[in-house]
Amino acid sequence: PKANTKQRRRRKTKRSSYASIATTKPIKSNLRLASNMMMSSKLACSALVAIRACNYASSFSFSLLPAATTISIRRNIVPSSPRSVLFSLSATDADDAVASTEPAEKKEKPKKQAPPPPPPIDISKLDIRVGLIERCWEHEEADKLYCEEINLGEESGPRQIASGLKAHYSAEEMTGKMVLVLANLKSRKLMGFPSHGMVMCGVKEGAAEDGSEDTVELISPPEGAAVGDRIICSGFEGEPATENQVIKKKMLNAIFPDLKVNGEGVAVYKDVPLTAGGENACTSDSLKNVPIS
Repeated sequence: PKANTKQRRRRKTKRSSYASIATTKPIKSNLRLASNMMMSSKLACSALVAIRACNYASSFSFSLLPAATTISIRRNIVPSSPRSVLFSLSATDADDAVASTEPAEKKEKPKKQAPPPPPPIDISKLDIRVGLIERCWEHEEADKLYCEEINLGEESGPRQIASGLKAHYSAEEMTGKMVLVLANLKSRKLMGFPSHGMVMCGVKEGAAEDGSEDTVELISPPEGAAVGDRIICSGFEGEPATENQVIKKKMLNAIFPDLKVNGEGVAVYKDVPLTAGGENACTSDSLKNVPIS
């Protein structure tokens, strides 16, 4: 029995020694791992603190400090947050040690200026010229149209224009007559005939809806006006619009309601006479108080 007890004790001591050896090794390795983790966490925290400090510093503007100013920095070994890095400032004269914590002022972008208002649409946008009808003939397919060649003093020669005046003038009466021509209109075909412009007339509408009872008279240029002269209106000076602008901006719809023959038989725009730059005005032979078209 005594031998058995001794053997048992030896076995227990061996087991305990084995157990101690087995347990001490993991403990030591765990301690090393923990210390390494602490060091890496310290380094990571320090780097994070430095980044945060730079971010905070970049959002503030600082002023120069006096020469007697000292700055000391106190750090925690393991900071709990980036704000745990504390900066203490001491100065001999507190009034001179000024650190501006106001954010930098943002530069205001210059405001874009509003575009200027578009020029008004008035009779100055129309290019009305004095023309001479050199030739007039009946349209082959249209019952109411005349085909005319009108000299506007252009280098390209006379313009071809179609007018619905067959019911009001004969071809002989039209030939050789001085007229007003709206020249800045795009060329278009009327019953197959290319018409580039419009002859201006005073119109008194009759009772018939088809216009058969209308009274139409050509507007005559001022006395002394030459072929190619531009018709103007005092107070409405300016360069005429292009052919595309006249159509695109619907200028005729805006201008023609104010264009008429007044009670004295004078062609006017907003009650201002149409002239060729002189004292004489454009007129109608007999019509009064009628629109011009």
